[in-house]
Amino acid sequence: MSKLLEIGALEVAYGASQVLFGIDLTMDEGEVVTLLGRNGMGKTTTLRTLCGFVPCKAGEIRFAGQSIVGWRPDRIGRAGIALVPEGRQCFPNLTVDEHLVAFFANRRHSAAAWTPARIYELFPRLKERARNLGNQLSGGEQQMLAIGRALVTNPRLLILDEATEGLAPLIREEIWACLACLRDEGQSVLVIDKYVEKLLPLASRHTILERGQVVWQGSSAALDADHAIWHRYLGI
Repeated sequence: MSKLLEIGALEVAYGASQVLFGIDLTMDEGEVVTLLGRNGMGKTTTLRTLCGFVPCKAGEIRFAGQSIVGWRPDRIGRAGIALVPEGRQCFPNLTVDEHLVAFFANRRHSAAAWTPARIYELFPRLKERARNLGNQLSGGEQQMLAIGRALVTNPRLLILDEATEGLAPLIREEIWACLACLRDEGQSVLVIDKYVEKLLPLASRHTILERGQVVWQGSSAALDADHAIWHRYLGI
């Protein structure tokens, strides 16, 4: 497999306060990996830096073999990185259908592109709500829309920040099933979430952050075999 994402020795600071200290993370094309850790340990900052919203102080970020350090978020998006942000951030004055149509792009001219119609097949509930505005949806429906909105850009890398936070158990299961489907189709996914037991069968590798540093990396089998790591770094 070819390397899709390579983050090396990444350092990030907010003014005089440094929050990331030499983060390393790599993933292959078609792989699902996770970024884990308690709240406030640097996970979202890592993703925001990757997407160009936060400048890096030092280190390297390479996507599909090309350095993207210093790129604007819109350029990074066009290169094939799509973020499902924490809190969904759906537009309150756009309908479900308008969200999907506005964000649709097939820059790689894929014959199996994600279209609004395919999103409605993936999330039938959204089809029922196609004419509803973003602020008329439940939290679960907004998360489905946020995932659909990212997918219709047809990204090479899909990133989910807090994939199932605040969702009802049945809706969480729908999101996990969706991510498993995407994995089986070969979609590269980087995901943050706290439900480690659900991430183990979904992802191949995991990176754990503690106070802005990588404290553990390994496979699902290794993480499943050592629950002391869960208790020490994940508060489980």
